[in-house]
Amino acid sequence: MSSSYDRAITTFSPDGHLLQVEYAQEAVKRGLSAVGVRGANCVVLGVEKKSAARLQEDRTVRKICALDRHVALAFAGLTADARILINRAQIECQSHRLNVEDPVSVEYITRYLARIKQRYTQSNGRRPYGISCLIGGFDTDGSPHLFKTQPSGTFYEYTANATGRSDNIVREFFEKNYREEDIKTVSDAVKLTIRGLLEVAQLSQNTLDVVIMEMNKPQHLLHQNDIKEYITIIEKEKEAELEKKKQKK
Repeated sequence: MSSSYDRAITTFSPDGHLLQVEYAQEAVKRGLSAVGVRGANCVVLGVEKKSAARLQEDRTVRKICALDRHVALAFAGLTADARILINRAQIECQSHRLNVEDPVSVEYITRYLARIKQRYTQSNGRRPYGISCLIGGFDTDGSPHLFKTQPSGTFYEYTANATGRSDNIVREFFEKNYREEDIKTVSDAVKLTIRGLLEVAQLSQNTLDVVIMEMNKPQHLLHQNDIKEYITIIEKEKEAELEKKKQKK
């Protein structure tokens, strides 16, 4: 039988945990992977998503959504929770343009979403949002940014990161393979994003979505044929690396 610490969102357990927040984080860990990579002049977001059912319209299954022309969000966790947060973020972006006459900065909209999430960790009759978000885009000065928010309401900026199922494996991959000087082109950032997803993705059951953002350009969703070409190149590079290791031995 669960304790009152388990049921009440505003009650700390004896060891200092808010258990409902930890349950929300567990919902994120059960979600399909999402990754983000910041390049010198681009931000690339990639997600693993379930293959659409035979009679289902694939365009209605989206895990990467535009918040504004220059900002996009990828998420892992509960899709219904994500839909509500995305709607609120889109309205805030439009309201900011109307009132301030400038687009939101990436940090501003990230802080806005994190504030909403945090509010739901301290009020009775509510539960935390069970999603983690990767928010990428450009500020008005042209600088690219990539942020990650947690169900608890915390957020940090990264050069590359992942969330969702087995995100620690992808983070370790990025820590070993991400070098800012190597991400010179959009193609380099896309390749690294797909390589990160392939560390945990189950391509037999799921598909990948990749969105490219560049300053003053429309957000571009890669076609599945283009993603397959990148995967083919990556597999050939892996085979070449294995051959080199064998020759050294």
